Amino acid sequence: MLAFALRRLTQLLVTAIISSFLLFVVTEFSPGTVSRQILGPYALPNQVALLDQKLGLSQSLPQRYVNWLSVLVGLKANPLGDPSLKLDLSDSRGDRYFGNFGYSLMFKQPVRDVLAGPLENSALLGAVAMAFIVPLSLLIGILAGANAGTQLDRLLSTGCLIVTSIPEYAAGVILLTIFVSYLNWLPGTSPLLATEQWSIASQLVLPAAVLTLATVGYVARIVRASMADTMTKPYVRTALLKGLTKRRIVTRHVIRNGMIPPMTVLLLQINWLVGGVVVCESIFAYPGVGRLLLQAGLFGDLALVQTITLLSLAIAAVTQLLADISYVALNPRVRLT
Repeated sequence: MLAFALRRLTQLLVTAIISSFLLFVVTEFSPGTVSRQILGPYALPNQVALLDQKLGLSQSLPQRYVNWLSVLVGLKANPLGDPSLKLDLSDSRGDRYFGNFGYSLMFKQPVRDVLAGPLENSALLGAVAMAFIVPLSLLIGILAGANAGTQLDRLLSTGCLIVTSIPEYAAGVILLTIFVSYLNWLPGTSPLLATEQWSIASQLVLPAAVLTLATVGYVARIVRASMADTMTKPYVRTALLKGLTKRRIVTRHVIRNGMIPPMTVLLLQINWLVGGVVVCESIFAYPGVGRLLLQAGLFGDLALVQTITLLSLAIAAVTQLLADISYVALNPRVRLT
């Protein structure tokens, strides 16, 4: 198991380096430049060129990537911390530290300070949503898969298909219309600020419900397909011929083997819930990473966009590593290659 984990960890590091380079290339060729954003639209071309030189933007692409990576791991100081640039972007902890993602031009603060609050908020929303997604999707998928071809299976599968086909923004509008406009049971926005009328818990209900509806149907169908396929295995037929009850076969054997393929899907939802819920957070004015990514993209804050995307890639890589390890934990016969 240790050797397997080390091999997967090495692959994760290689994937992270390649992904970070591709991300850097994409953002480097995006419209506009950091120097133009700092100096404003009325700066002269020679002023922009001079600032490009100070920031190292006139160097070759591989050299700029190495410099960016060196700043990220704390080997070099961020050029925006140079006092000669006369920018009020100083970091009280020093300009050389691990995890130095640069400075946000939109908030005039270090990126990791800007991300601290939204990342915590998105993690909270994701945890609440996963607390409903995991048991609901497993319950629906197991019931449908264990009774494949029956009326119960058709009913559950049709319901999952209908729920999955509803876009996030449509689900948000429907829930807002019912629970806010007509019933007035819940708040229409979720700024995570407790008031006399609405608690923070009540502000999490609708965003979490939208994420649950957007995910549970898809995951349940993956679980159902895996369970239905496992129910056709020879060892299941042998157990039935030996006189074991269907309930015991499902709980003792089928679930353990049928959960291997859906494990990756479940773990990858973590990455989506933390950084990919732009629509949901925008609808409810939720102060999370997804809404921050939208604001940074509209403003053109490349450092903030780079950081959020890089964190999403890192979370995806880590969840994939956890999924691989889970494969072995659920079924030791899986080849460790």
